[in-house]
Amino acid sequence: MRPLFRVAAIAVLAAVTLAGCAAPVALEPAADAVNPQCAEVIVRLPDTLGTDLALRETNAQGTAAWGNPAAVILRCGVPIPDPTSTLQCVEADGIDWLRDDTDDPNFVFTTYGRSPAVEVIIDNEVASGAVLFELSAALQFTTENSRCIGLEDALG
Repeated sequence: MRPLFRVAAIAVLAAVTLAGCAAPVALEPAADAVNPQCAEVIVRLPDTLGTDLALRETNAQGTAAWGNPAAVILRCGVPIPDPTSTLQCVEADGIDWLRDDTDDPNFVFTTYGRSPAVEVIIDNEVASGAVLFELSAALQFTTENSRCIGLEDALG
């Protein structure tokens, strides 16, 4: 009877393990995803965002996703944005981000003044822009070329 117990225990453990697995998140890599600095970012990303959004496997280089279904998606190597007067610039732990909320409740944040540029898409019904603070340590491995300036700075 003991071998039967072992087989049953292994079967239960395998079922629990497989039930916890989620398929990789299908994403498109950015044009500059092969940039070595993207690899530096990806290996330093946190395992969780917020209190319960776990890092998931993705199928594309230079990408990451958190949550099931994915509530936060990161792509490194996106085109570097030009200066803009239409998108709000926000700062999180020394990283400037351009915020695009035209696809609300999905907000797109793109690093400004950094190379390679990183895009983070947040489902605002599940997570908030506060996750940008949790990503900032990994993004310190991109090169800062410029910063956002405020209206008072532009007017002198």
